[in-house]
Amino acid sequence: MFTGIVREVATVTAVDARESGGARLTVAAPRTAALTSAGDSVSVNGVCLTATAARDAENGTLAFDAVPETLARSTLGRLTPGDAVNLEPALRVGEPMGGHVVQGHVDGVGTVTALDPEGDGARLTVRLPEDLHRLTAEKGSIALDGVSLTVAALGPDDERTVDIALVPHTLAETTLGRLSPGDEVNVEADVLAKHVARLLETRDDAS
Repeated sequence: MFTGIVREVATVTAVDARESGGARLTVAAPRTAALTSAGDSVSVNGVCLTATAARDAENGTLAFDAVPETLARSTLGRLTPGDAVNLEPALRVGEPMGGHVVQGHVDGVGTVTALDPEGDGARLTVRLPEDLHRLTAEKGSIALDGVSLTVAALGPDDERTVDIALVPHTLAETTLGRLSPGDEVNVEADVLAKHVARLLETRDDAS
């Protein structure tokens, strides 16, 4: 489990395709590598991955194996060397819950439509898949590329957009400030919204 509080912005150093259709992703992440052992879970742009190799050094690296299902449901398969990614190690017992409950299970991919300055921060607008837009609510939680965020406003159903107010800290400490219209982001809807929606669907099917 994660909280959506990014601990380090890492740089992709290699993406090696596997015959199975998966890929091995290697990132340079000195701070996270120093705290990570093989087998540990790390959120990479919002995707929960298992570290397969770690090296504690000044330029420490982490490697992860992503299966075809993960590549198909997220943006990880489109990463290239030099790209920046948000990292968060799994939450440990006793650590503060600074964001919201983030599972690292990406529900879909959204598309950035705007990133406009707003005071000291910025307003990010993202178009969501229809099934995810209905799981969002104004002032509710959402995770974009692994970052815990609050929905500032919802666009009309036919536009399927959400607006996010980004504070200066988020712009400086995550990759979100580097986004441009047309970029894709991993989206994880609030876990409570997903369970409520499923319960309502089951009730409707039974009636």
